This record gives sequence, C-alpha cells and structure tokens, in this order.
Amino acid sequence: MHKILIIDDEKSIRLALKEILKAENYKTDEAADGEQAIAMLQNTDYDIALCDIKMPKYDGMEVLQFAKTEGISTAFIMITAHGNIEQAVEATKLGAFDFIQKPPDLNRLLLSIRNALENKTLKTETSYLKQKINYNIEIVGESAAILELKEYISKIALSDAKVLIEGQNGTGKELVARQIHAQSKRSKHPFIEVNCAAIPNELIESELFGHEKGAFTSAIKNRTGKFEMADNGTIFLDEIGDMSLNAQAKVLRALQERKITKVGGEKDIEVNTRVIAATNKDLKKEIQNGNFREDLYHRLSVLVVKVPPLDDRKKDIPLLIKKFLKDLSGEYKNKPKQMDEDAIKMLINKNWPGNVRELRNVVERLFIMSGDTISKDDCIRYAYK
Repeated sequence: MHKILIIDDEKSIRLALKEILKAENYKTDEAADGEQAIAMLQNTDYDIALCDIKMPKYDGMEVLQFAKTEGISTAFIMITAHGNIEQAVEATKLGAFDFIQKPPDLNRLLLSIRNALENKTLKTETSYLKQKINYNIEIVGESAAILELKEYISKIALSDAKVLIEGQNGTGKELVARQIHAQSKRSKHPFIEVNCAAIPNELIESELFGHEKGAFTSAIKNRTGKFEMADNGTIFLDEIGDMSLNAQAKVLRALQERKITKVGGEKDIEVNTRVIAATNKDLKKEIQNGNFREDLYHRLSVLVVKVPPLDDRKKDIPLLIKKFLKDLSGEYKNKPKQMDEDAIKMLINKNWPGNVRELRNVVERLFIMSGDTISKDDCIRYAYK
C-alpha cells in the first residue's frame, strides 16, 4: 500500500485529504507543521508528500528543499491557497512533481498522485536497470593485466578522443567500449553499436549514415543512420577491419568534419559523436595489404587499448566462473550452483583460444548438465567438448 504524508497546518484540510485518500486505499500520515514533517520524512519512507506552502516553523518550500538536499525520494505535490506562477516555477526548480491550488479539485489531485506514483516507479525501474547494465558491463578480474586495463580506461574515458581497441575474439572488446562510455561525460547519451563484420558492404553506408527514401530499390522510407542516432553519445564500430574501403572513406570524412550525408541525400548533417572502434586484426598489416586506409587508422588510433587474452590472465578465471554462475542462476531462474576447487583448477589449466567468451560458454554447459556442485568429473565430461 502506498504511503502518503499530508503536511498542512489546517486540521480540517488534513482530515479532508485523509478521508479522500483512505477511500482510494492509500495509507496516510499527518504533519501539522514543517518541523514535524521533516522529522517524519527522515524516519519513514513515503511515496508522496502533499505539502502546504504557508506553514509555521518551516514553510513548504523549506521542507521540499530539505528533502531534495538529503536525497529523500518522496515525490512532492505542493498545495496552496496563495500560489502564483513564481512560486510554481520555484517549486518545480526545487524538484516538486506538481503544484495545485486550494481548494484542490479532487480529480486533478488524484490524477497527480497517480502520475507521481507512476513516475516514481519508472525511476526505480530505471535505476535498477542501470545497476543491472553496469553490473553486466563490469570488467571482472584482479590480475595485473586487468588492473592496468581498468586504470587506463578510467583515464581515457574522461577525454573525447577517439579510441581503437585491439584484442583477440572473445576477450571483451565491447565490454571495454561500454566501460569507456559509462565513465565518460557522454554516459547519459546513447551508446550505439555497429558490427561492421555482420553488415553486407552494400548496406554499411546506409547503416552508418542513413538514407533518403528512394535512394535505392529497397529504400521505401527515410532512415536515420547510427552516427546520427549516437549524436552526443558514443558510436562503437566493432570489427572495423572488415569495413569496405568505400565505407572507410565516408567514416574518415565523418571523423574529420563531424558531418555525415545520408545515402541519396545532399544535405550535410552535423554530428557530435565520440568514435570507439575495435578489431581483432592487425590493422598495420591490413594497410600494407591494401585492405585498410592508413589515414583512417591514424584518425582512430589516438588512444589504443590492448585487451589481454584470457591465457595471459588465468588468475581471473575463478572470479569469472563465480560471476558466470551467478548470472546463469538468474537467467535460468535456478538455484545458485557451486564449482569445486578441483574443477576450477582444471579450467585454469585449460587453454582458452576463444578467451572469456569460450569460458562463459563452457560454464553455461556445465551449469546445465551438472548437479548442484560442478565437479572435476563434470569438467572432464563436458568442458572439453
């Protein structure tokens, strides 16, 4: 049941609001002045506060300001008989959800309460999802190589410079890119990923820059490209070594001029997008072989991040196993499983050409096929398939 605090120095108002809210199945408490309200807000987690402005001791604006300064999540709906536009603007700036004149219209008040509750729920869900996302992009490990990588990421994230991430398949290059974005000043803006290896060469330009209706046979409507979608945020060009030379030239122009042109379009579109690229190829060799533009390479490699292979950081395998088992428990809605020490040692001693991705797949196979505790025998049976 949602809890609402009624803050008003007029007892008749408090009683009237209490009866209305009780009929709507809300639980209510009352505060007769600002001082009492502050004490109650500190001790109880209220969903909403219906707060008068003109009160003794502390007025409603002071109560609102206190709540926001202290990080109290209660949504405030300000109710006053003496309201004006200036007060409404000030209350909004301080973080009030709504501002209602006395005597309040019943339907208007109940609608505002419902909207405030929905908004609070949405914020809670968003916060949970952000925590979940941040957990899922956590770089797990305590090896020297990973600690060095984390420190380097924390330094380069604060800049707007272009980044080239190098590493074998399965090492976690996308994870590194997402960490750089998450720690950057662009973190509240989009992170847009483009897998250059998965898009046919004839479609890569449309994917990156968009197209105008009729630009080609299947262009039945206008399309916004990934660069434009990532405006003010970050675009991650994964496996950029597989991009065609023609598309590379267009990307180079976007980096140089911060402008793009849609396929079939004539108008330049300005974009403010940070570019992070990744590759599992040796781009210097690709340049020598005529497969990659040298000028684009130098544009992209302002900052270079080298992601270590799993075989160079085997100290991290027990921590990775623990995280994967926890993740899988949630995904499969199954009770948590453990792996015994002999099984862990066996996986540590195994070679991992597929790196962290391969380890994760093996742990998932063991999670599915084994009992509550994953044993060495399970590893012998299932880990070497």
